[in-house]
Amino acid sequence: MLKPQATATRDLVNLDGTWRFALVQSDIEKEAPWSKPLPGTLDAPVPASYNDIFVDPAIHNHVGWVSYQRTVTVPRGWSQDRYFVRVSAATHRGRVYINDKLVAEHIGGYTPFDAEVTELVKPGESFRLTITVNNELTNVTIPPGIIEVKQNGQKSQRYFHDFYNYAGLARSVWLYSVPKAEYVQDVTVVTDVEGSTGVINYDIKTATPEASNSNSSSVHVVVVDEADKVVAEASGAKGSVKIPNATLWQPGAAYLYQFRAEIRQGGKVVDSYSVATGIRTIEVRDYEFLINGKPFYFTGFGRHEDTAIRGKGHDSAYMVHDFQLMHWIGANSFRTSHYPYAEEVMDFADRHGIVVIDETPAVGLNLAIDSGLFGKKLKHTWGPEYINDQTREAHADSIRELIARDKNHACVVLWSISNEPSSSEEGAREYFEPLVKLTRELDPSRPVCFVNVMFATYDKCLISDLFDVLCLNRYYGWYMHTGDLPTAEAAFEDELKGWVAKYKKPIVMTEYGADTMSGFRSYYNAPWSEDFQVAYYNMCHAVHDRFPEVVGEQVWNFADFQTAATHIFRVDGNKKGIFTRDRKPKAIAGVLRERWNAKLKELNEL
Repeated sequence: MLKPQATATRDLVNLDGTWRFALVQSDIEKEAPWSKPLPGTLDAPVPASYNDIFVDPAIHNHVGWVSYQRTVTVPRGWSQDRYFVRVSAATHRGRVYINDKLVAEHIGGYTPFDAEVTELVKPGESFRLTITVNNELTNVTIPPGIIEVKQNGQKSQRYFHDFYNYAGLARSVWLYSVPKAEYVQDVTVVTDVEGSTGVINYDIKTATPEASNSNSSSVHVVVVDEADKVVAEASGAKGSVKIPNATLWQPGAAYLYQFRAEIRQGGKVVDSYSVATGIRTIEVRDYEFLINGKPFYFTGFGRHEDTAIRGKGHDSAYMVHDFQLMHWIGANSFRTSHYPYAEEVMDFADRHGIVVIDETPAVGLNLAIDSGLFGKKLKHTWGPEYINDQTREAHADSIRELIARDKNHACVVLWSISNEPSSSEEGAREYFEPLVKLTRELDPSRPVCFVNVMFATYDKCLISDLFDVLCLNRYYGWYMHTGDLPTAEAAFEDELKGWVAKYKKPIVMTEYGADTMSGFRSYYNAPWSEDFQVAYYNMCHAVHDRFPEVVGEQVWNFADFQTAATHIFRVDGNKKGIFTRDRKPKAIAGVLRERWNAKLKELNEL
């Protein structure tokens, strides 16, 4: 799951740009879009979601397969290499074809997958690359959904998460090479601190198992600091290196060492791979969340990968601007709600000292929300008809892939394995207990959480004891006691008292907010006005400040974002953003900036 990189022993070709594009109108096996040049005149940009690119409603509302196609040439100098196509994300199911041959298939819309093409095309030759993508969600996918077929035979997608189901190739596609004989296949680093000495524990896997499993001397490690000075070296595929007087990775003050894994033969480097490594520690102690032994208070956001036209398509300009806005407002953290974000976002957070709660795509595991919103008969979430054992295996795969991709990021301090599941419903514990165990086995170095929905209060939740940190989404004053802030404040405080008394764990408020129309002002603090949003947040923060057990606040949401058109309580999307969808500040932005910068000053003085 290593992200491809260009080194002295590896090459990297970016395949972004415009690709031929077509809908699959019937059975994909019968149409076989990979078998010939795609018909029609449509081109689609990569990376981008395809839904909002075109003006044809049939494309925007399409449920099923689509095809992307382009011609690729393998560089002439790759005769001594193996080469792969890497798809950074295909939402939610992807297949890769080289000419007429299927070479890879992957289920899961937010994590990457590779397809080796070495034996199918030679250096200097061109091939037809077709990637088919399916956006369907069922009860055994993560996230889940339901496919309904209308009387006219047209498919319709229902899903139970409150953001638009953008689809396509939303992240980059690459062609990359590695040495043919032996190469670095995986690297795991876990850091520690002993006094002023930084420790990097590592495990390196190579393409030749004997080399990696026998502590072979052909594997060498070099650690380089930001001044490009070698500060530590070691031999062997597994071990540790120590860095005297190490500079730690700190929230807001990132420092990254380059951990370079090398395979050497006869003194010659035949392959190398570098991991940007921040040395830091994480600990949950009683009510505190500690980074490098110091109490940390999360300020920031739940966010979405969501922009106009591009949908969930990764955009470096938006990424940099969004991080600038977070810095301006005093945010030191965010949650990848509700799916893993692009690898470029995680790299950027590493470099700039932004703390991340990293979340799987397990959102919508809660039929009670759907029933409550639309007045339908309450159905059981956990059982054969909806979230079942097969769903849990897909969920387990999403956890495996998330940790495999993001385990080396210093910015990641907490794994979130689900957002707002029906945790108070019978069957929840049986579903989640093995997933928590799996997460801890895959990465014992980080704490684990899930994000609790407002219906599953401290006296009803069946799984909160399994986790290290309590992450609560609460909307007192908006969905409950709407507009009545004094009553909402009392109810909110009363519930937090219950969580503190029962669980004695740190609490992060991972969602709280109120829909707000930019420019709507009200003398009376009317709901949906900017004035009410300010009053609402002031009420919430007054409650937070009464509880030392509250160690963080991530408001919902960073910016307005698109939702399903069938959600008639949304007008052109969710409007809980602190910024509009095009990143203009609402009145609350200045209030948060003052509060959060004061919080950061307090943290720096500890």
